Amino acid sequence: MSESKAQAGVTGESEVAEICRDLIRIDTSNYGDNSGPGERKAAEYVAEQLAEFGLEPTIIESAKGRASTVVRIEGEDRSRPGLLIHGHTDVVPANAEDWTHHPFSGEIADGCVWGRGAVDMKDMDAMTLAVVRDRLRTGRKPPRDLVLAFLADEEAGGSYGARFLVDKHPGLFEGVSEAIGEVGGFSFTVNDKARLYLVETAEKGMHWMRLTVEGRAGHGSMENDDNAITELCEAVARLGRHRFPLRITKTVEAFLNELSDALGVRLDPNDMDETMRVLGGIAKMIGTTLRNTAQPTMLGAGYKVNVIPGQATAHVDGRFLPGYEEEFLAELDQVLGPRVKRESLHTDRAIETDFDGPLVAAMQSALQAEDPIARAVPYCLSGGTDAKSFSTLGIRCFGFAPLQLPPELDFAGMFHGVDERVPVDGLKFGVRVLDRFIDAC
Repeated sequence: MSESKAQAGVTGESEVAEICRDLIRIDTSNYGDNSGPGERKAAEYVAEQLAEFGLEPTIIESAKGRASTVVRIEGEDRSRPGLLIHGHTDVVPANAEDWTHHPFSGEIADGCVWGRGAVDMKDMDAMTLAVVRDRLRTGRKPPRDLVLAFLADEEAGGSYGARFLVDKHPGLFEGVSEAIGEVGGFSFTVNDKARLYLVETAEKGMHWMRLTVEGRAGHGSMENDDNAITELCEAVARLGRHRFPLRITKTVEAFLNELSDALGVRLDPNDMDETMRVLGGIAKMIGTTLRNTAQPTMLGAGYKVNVIPGQATAHVDGRFLPGYEEEFLAELDQVLGPRVKRESLHTDRAIETDFDGPLVAAMQSALQAEDPIARAVPYCLSGGTDAKSFSTLGIRCFGFAPLQLPPELDFAGMFHGVDERVPVDGLKFGVRVLDRFIDAC
C-alpha cells in the first residue's frame, strides 16, 4: 500500500488535513468522570496509520476505553538520548448547536479544518502522523530515537493517560531526555518584519480546591449571626476580586525582552497595560502568566428555602507561577480568613526550563527555513499539559506544535471555545517545520 501511495505522490503535506479530519470525526469527548466515549477508537486509528509502514505500536488501556498509543522509532545514532513527541487524543465536550459547522464533522471551509480538537490538539497529532508516515514512506530515519505517544485523558489531568504511563510503564520512555508537545510553536505576527513563534518553556502549577465554612443551622425566619453561606460568600467575593502581585519569572522576562527587541521599544514589566494592547489576541494567554490566580468556579449550600444550612462550600481553580507555590498558598489563606477550611482536590507542579541548547536551535532553524522572519521566543502557559507528568522522569519539556497563522485569527481564544478551527496551510507549514526539526534535533 505504501508503494502505491508513494507512486501516487502522497506526501505528509498532502495528507495531513485528511488525517486531522479523520481524528476530529472520532468523538473522544472527555467529561472528566469516565462517562465519555473514551479514546480507544482514536488509539486504534493512530496505530493503524503507523503500522501501515512497518511500525509496531503498543495500545495501552488504563481503564475500559481509556487508551493511549506508544511507539519507538529507531534513530541513526542510538547512543544519543531519545526525543519524545507527545499529543493527546481526548477533547473537551462541545455543543453542536453553538457551532457554525458540526464539531465532529471535520468540515473544511474557508481554508480551515473545523471541529473540536482542531487546535487542542488533533492538529499536532495529525502533523506528527503525517511527518512520520512520510519519513517511513521515503526511508528517512531520524538522527536519534523518537518515541511517539498519543495519549488519553489530558483534558482531565492525565490520570488515565500520561500520568498512568509514567507511573506504570516508565520503561516506554527510557533514555528520553527531551520532549515536545502542545500549546507552542504558533505564530504571532508583530509586523511585516517580525513574526514571533511562541515556544512553551514553562507552565503554571495548579491547586484545585474545595472551601468549606461551618455555621449554625437554623430556621430561615430567625436571625443568625453565624450563617455559613454569608461567611463563605464574603470570603469567595474577597478572593474573586483579589489581584495577586505582579511576578516576572525568567520565562516571562525573556519573552518581554524578545518582544521589546522585535518592536524596537522597551516594554516596562511593571506597566503591562501597553504590552497587553500590543499583544492583541494572545494578551489573555500572556497576561495570566504575570500573576498567581485563584478563580471561584462553583458554589453549594442548603436544601430548603426556609432552612439555614450548617455548611456551605465553594470550589476554586488556583494556578501558581513556577517558584511561587508557597507564596500563593500563604496569600490565599490570608485573603480567605480563618473561618474557611481549604481542602486540596487536585494539585500539580509548575514546570520551567531554560530556552537554550541544541533542541531550541533546531526549532529556530526549522522555523526560519520555512519563514524567513520567524523568531522563536519562550513563554509560560497559564494552564497545564502532559508535560507535567513527563517532567517527573527528568525529561526536559517544550511546547512546540508549529503553525503559521493569519494575524486576524484568534488562535488563543479557540482553545476549548466554539468554532475551533485550524488553517490547512498552517497544518502543511507545521509538517514542513517538524520534518526539518526532526532532521536537526
